Amino acid sequence: MQIIAGLGNPGAKYAGNRHNIGFMAVDALHDRHAFSPWTKKFRSEIAEGTIGTRKVLLVKPQTFMNLSGEAVGEALRFYKRAPGDLTVIYDELDLAPGRARIKTGGGHGGHNGIKSLDAHCGKEYHRLRLGIGHPGDKERVNGHVLGDFAKTDRVWLDPLLEAIADHAAMLLDGEDSQFLNKLALATGAPGEAEDRPKKTAGQSQIRQARPDQQRKTLPTTGPMADMLKKLFGKDP
Repeated sequence: MQIIAGLGNPGAKYAGNRHNIGFMAVDALHDRHAFSPWTKKFRSEIAEGTIGTRKVLLVKPQTFMNLSGEAVGEALRFYKRAPGDLTVIYDELDLAPGRARIKTGGGHGGHNGIKSLDAHCGKEYHRLRLGIGHPGDKERVNGHVLGDFAKTDRVWLDPLLEAIADHAAMLLDGEDSQFLNKLALATGAPGEAEDRPKKTAGQSQIRQARPDQQRKTLPTTGPMADMLKKLFGKDP
């Protein structure tokens, strides 16, 4: 069994908050795939089911964000699962709205929910970070994360949640790049491949960065030409 935990705060007051995007993602998984009704256990709302061929437990901690690790840790220990069997979905201030990133382990980046997860579950779990953007001023961060998504955010938020539900099997199978590219296609955000420096086969980044016209003006004889030949492996 694999465990997917979405982070957020319980109650109608917080339901639409940016901080609750993890809850929203897990709800989308529950709606799309074959899961049992939500029940209460481990100080969480949980549901058992399948995604593809994998048995999955969905978890929404009801302890409030800062104590999320206590609830998720209970589920992890009850099912005798290792941190590597856990995927956590949560909001990320330092990613633009609609963008997503995946990593295993690492720091908490000031996120109190992740800080709690690290303390109670270990650090080597999978992390799907969903961008909510930064308000640009440290003093406005709290109001931003605990504020509701705007109506205009639905343009990217709804497609993002739908794509997470549609392609969740890739996430569980460790096909991170393919999964992120599916999300990027759905939202119009830059994908995994678009964030990497581009180059054609057999071509260095330095050489690719030079416009073709500029290369035509490079010297073909003399010391400079000899140096360029050594650098690029052939005549410039």
